Formats: sequence, C-alpha cells, structure tokens
Amino acid sequence: MARRSNFTAAGVFGREWKRTNRMNSVPFWHNLPKLALVFVLILAVSPASRTGFAQEPAAVSAAPASAVANPQFRLERLPVAGGAELLTIFGRLDGMPTAGGASPDTPLVSIVRDTMGDSNPENDQLRYVWMLTYTSPTLRQQIAAAVPFLYKRVGSRSRTSDDPPPPLIDLATTDREVWNNFFWIALQNLFFDSYGLPVKASSRTYLRNLAEYRRAHVVTALAVLSLYEATEQAPSVFTEAELTEIQGRLLLSDKMFGGIVGIDRLTGVVRRNNTQAMDVRGHNWELLRQRAEAESLYFEPLTMPDGSATHAMLWVSRADLAAQAARRFDARFLNLDSPWTDQKLRNWDGYVETRYFDAENRPVPAETAGAHAVEMIPLALYGLDHPKIPILLVDFRDTLNPKKRELSRRVLQDVTRDIFSISAFGDLPYFLGRSLYDFVTGRRGMDLNQPTRLQSYAELKLLLSLNASLDSNLQKEITQRLEHVPTDPLLNDAAAEARLARDQYKALIDYAQRPDGLPSRLERDRRAEMLPLKHGRAEQMLFRVANVLSFGRYIHREDASPELLARMELMRRIEYHSRFLRQVAASSPQVEVAQNIHDVRRSLQFLADNGTEASGKAARAAGKIFARTRDEETRRLCLTTLYKIADKTAQNELLHIYRQEQPNSEVRPAIAEYLRQAIRDDKRISRAEARSVLNVIGQP
Repeated sequence: MARRSNFTAAGVFGREWKRTNRMNSVPFWHNLPKLALVFVLILAVSPASRTGFAQEPAAVSAAPASAVANPQFRLERLPVAGGAELLTIFGRLDGMPTAGGASPDTPLVSIVRDTMGDSNPENDQLRYVWMLTYTSPTLRQQIAAAVPFLYKRVGSRSRTSDDPPPPLIDLATTDREVWNNFFWIALQNLFFDSYGLPVKASSRTYLRNLAEYRRAHVVTALAVLSLYEATEQAPSVFTEAELTEIQGRLLLSDKMFGGIVGIDRLTGVVRRNNTQAMDVRGHNWELLRQRAEAESLYFEPLTMPDGSATHAMLWVSRADLAAQAARRFDARFLNLDSPWTDQKLRNWDGYVETRYFDAENRPVPAETAGAHAVEMIPLALYGLDHPKIPILLVDFRDTLNPKKRELSRRVLQDVTRDIFSISAFGDLPYFLGRSLYDFVTGRRGMDLNQPTRLQSYAELKLLLSLNASLDSNLQKEITQRLEHVPTDPLLNDAAAEARLARDQYKALIDYAQRPDGLPSRLERDRRAEMLPLKHGRAEQMLFRVANVLSFGRYIHREDASPELLARMELMRRIEYHSRFLRQVAASSPQVEVAQNIHDVRRSLQFLADNGTEASGKAARAAGKIFARTRDEETRRLCLTTLYKIADKTAQNELLHIYRQEQPNSEVRPAIAEYLRQAIRDDKRISRAEARSVLNVIGQP
C-alpha cells in the first residue's frame, strides 16, 4: 500500500489529518410518604430551587461596538443604580442558526461589579457571577433527579419565570459555601440517612445531580471567560487580578474547602489548572493521534474559537473497509468495536463526507488538479481534556457505547455509597480492590469507571454552539447523539439553553431596573459587609452559625451610616493595596526588576497614611519588600507602613528587620524609635512583651 503523508494546518494545535496503515429489602413504595416529606424539605432549601434569589442583578444600556467586525464575543457594560455595573459577555452562536439564517448574539455570562458609584478601581468589588444558561429546574426535572438509578434526561425547560436567574457564585461570600457544605453533610448523615434506604438513596441522588448540574455550568462559564479573554482585541474590561479571582473562585467552587482559600493563592490555582489542562490535552492529543495512525484511521482535532483543540474526531475511509477487511483492530484507548469487520459500516447509510487529496494524499480543495475524492465515515468523537485518557463522547455506530461507559462509574458509585454505605476510606478490602481495578483499567486505557465526562460534555456543547465550520448535518447528528450521554436529569439541551439564556438575561435586566431589585440587594450586601467593622470574631462566628442553621435565610446586616460606609470604602482600598503588595513580595527576589517601583511606593504610601487596620499579611509583605529592594525611598516607606499597621505581626517584622541590619546601619535608629513609639501607643502590648523588645533595641 502506498505511503500516506500527513497534513497540518494553522491553530494552537493545528487542524491535522493523519493517515497510516494501520460501559432488597423493603419495597420502595412502602416508604413513599416519608420520601415525599423529605423530598419537599430538600426542594424547599436546596440552592437550585431558589428561583427567587429575588435579589439579583441586571442591566440598562449597551456599550459601543467592538472595533473588530463581527467578533465572536462582545461585552456590554450596563450601569446599575446605587453604584454598580453589570458586565455581560455575549457570544455569537454560529453553530446554532436561528430562523432566516441569522445567528444573533446570545448573552452567556454576567458579572456584577460594585463600584461604590465612582471611577476609582481601588474600592471595586466583584459580586455575583451568572451563567445565563443555568436556571432553576422544573418540578419534573427535580423529581426525576431524586429517583435513584435514573440516568437520563427527562426533557428541557421550555421557559423561565420572571424572577432573576440563580447565580453560580457570590465572589464576596465564598466562605459561606464551606459552612453550608458541612451543614448539608451533617444533615444527610444524621437525618436523611436515618429514614431508611429509599430516603437515603433518593436524597443523595438528588444532591449529587444538583451538584453535577451546577458544575457543568461552572465549566461552561470558565470556558466562555477564557475564550473571551483570548479573542478580545480591545483592552480587557477585567483587570488581571479580577480575572484571576473569577476563574480561581469558580475552579474551587466544587472543592470542600475551596471557599476559604485565600485570595493570594488564586493565582497559583489558576496557573496550575491551565498548565495541567495543557499537559492533559497534549497527552491525549498525541495518544489518540498515535492510536489512529496505528489503526489506519483519520484523526481530526476540533478547535475552539481561540484555536485550542479540546475535542477530536476519528474517521474511516469507505474504500479501506473493503481493502482491509481482514485487518486486526486493537481497541486500546479507542474503546470502539472494529470497523473492519462491521457489516453496518460496509452498508453505511448515515452521514458521509467527501474529502479530496492530492497524489501524496494531502488534503486539498476539490478543484485542485489531480485531486481524488475519498468518502469519509465518522467513527467517534473524543474529549481531550479528560484527566486520564481521551474520553469517548460520541460513537456514531452505537449511541449507547459512551453512555454505558459513563454509567460504569456512576452505578458503582451509587451502589457502594447509597446502597451498601461502603467508602474507600472506611473499608480496607474495598479500598484495595478498587485501587487495583483502577490501576489495571487505567494502564490498559479502558474507559470503565473513569472520572465523569461532565467537563468534556459541557465544553463540546459550547464548541458546537460557537463553531460554524462543521457541516450542519454532521453537527446535527453529533448533537442528537451527544444528548444521550449525560446521566443528570436536570440538564437541558443546547437549543433550550440558548433560549433560556436570552429569557433570563431579560429578567436580569428587568431586575436591575427596579428600585427594589439589584440596587436594594447591593445596599443590603454592603450592610452585611460592614459586620467586621462593628463586631469581633466571636460575634461574627455566631452570626455565621445562625446563617447556616437558617439555610442561608438569615444574614446579619448593620444599620448603614455615612461613617460606616466611609470605613467600608477605606477597608476595600486597604485590601486592594495590601493584595498588590503581597503579589509584589511573592513575584521576585528583586522588586525593581519585576515591578514598577512607583506603583509599589504608591501602595506603601497609602498604607502608611491609612493602614492602621491592615492585616498581618500586609505587614509580612512590607517586610519582604524591605529585604528585596535597595531603593531607599521604598525601604523608608516599608518601615513607616510597618509602624502604622496596628498588628503584632508588624511589630515582629520591625524587630526582625532591626536584628538583621548591621550595627552601623543608618536605619537601625529609626526602627528602634518606631518600636518604642509602638510600645507607648499600643495598650495591648503586655509589660513582658514590652520589656523583651526594649532589651533588644535599648531604652530611649
């Protein structure tokens, strides 16, 4: 057989075609009355059932059009009364043309930024993030989501209510989610599980489906934000710190302790996630390409608008089906039946695409001289972002193939946890057996009991909506087959989500325009933000417990006053400059090399003038900057800032600097005087601590 050459076109990974030779006890109905009562309780308090978060943001007027003609994404900045703005990313859904062939922009992600009514970014705070396809499920969907071992969609929501959509996350109060998670775990184990197997299985199934429904939209929101930033030609409306905060909080939103991760760690979270995603994608790309070569199949990556390949398709030539009928097929990593012995393929009457190749078997336009036609039959579509192997999402010959493989994970999980109450952490034999099973299937590339396809499924729905390069018939077939894969009854199909996004955005705009809507909500949020200004840690803890026990209904709010409002605005600015200094301290061993020294001085000067209530983290950052710069003005400001911060950490930093400086250093006398003054001014310092410090620096 003649040697087939390879073709590679532009893109992050490129668009490449490669060719070579080559898944009882008591009857359930006896407990229906108990189950109904418990299910009503779950619906009443579950996050997704709060259609009324009747206190969420919306919009007012559009921003100027982008300089780029017909961009894939655009952003609208919509002012909100009370001192805020709603930022909405619209996407051009080329893959979902509407009547008349038009593809109107569809609102996808909305984010509220509380600006305090001014243009100073130092006191801005990001609040709510909406994925506008994320909506409260219908009653039918909720009931289906509570039925154990029901792993299929039960239809899509046809319309939304006039209430604003539920947000994915409130970026300013992520710590509340941690406490709520603990509360739900305790409620599940102590209350629901005690009602017997039906109630236990039903409640756990519902909460698990609810979590996966939310996570699918978190994945989509992250993809939209990433694509918008990668394809936007104009300066970004989000600062680097804001974008990192949004992405980091969304990435951590499904982690048990993700809500309490410090904001300084979010940069590392986002960087590690991006690096891991590139590594996994590259690994799966090469693995799938090599297997396609080995089995004499065609490999085609599918790319997002930014050029990144998140999925790939495998094709087979109709002519090769007859020529290689006796060929052996190795399904490792591909998880498909052999195409060479499949009579269904030989008599294939489904989608076929004609491609043209030159004499050296490189893809060329149909009008190229000497080009010959090859009929291509699609075999499968894979996700490349899966953590272990290329994950099968669509099998064009067997719709149930990906579904069965996804169920292998979910059924095992539900049976062991919900029926037999077995966990890998509490049962040693099960842990050992499960570990051995996972090791063998992972090494063999078997798509059984693998992590869920949820991320790849959500990304593929977005890719199909945005990508107009696929043939419409092929896209329709992929979409139809893809809808059989998910196991969550709460999910809606792509067409319904696009319609729901437009409807929910209208409701969001209406909510923002009402005086008792978003402006009122923002005012209450600010009053809740004033809590640390009037109460100590013990009282704050009590209020937090009350919030959890009331299922989030009770939120303590202070009575607003001009004085408290001014203090809150100052605290936001202090946090802004403190965060910047912490980033500077962690960026480089020499501050002048990695940072603009004037920006560093500006933040230090602000804390030196207003930083009495700055945290110990800011003090440690100032201490590190002092040690990592030779600029005298910056070092002086570091010392002044440490003196100003009324925190024991700042005094310890000053004492540490004093000890590190040479005896003849010019700054030692100034440090000693700062420490003496701090001892005189701070009444919280005990006599023993004061004596200890004075023994080091000497008496005045």
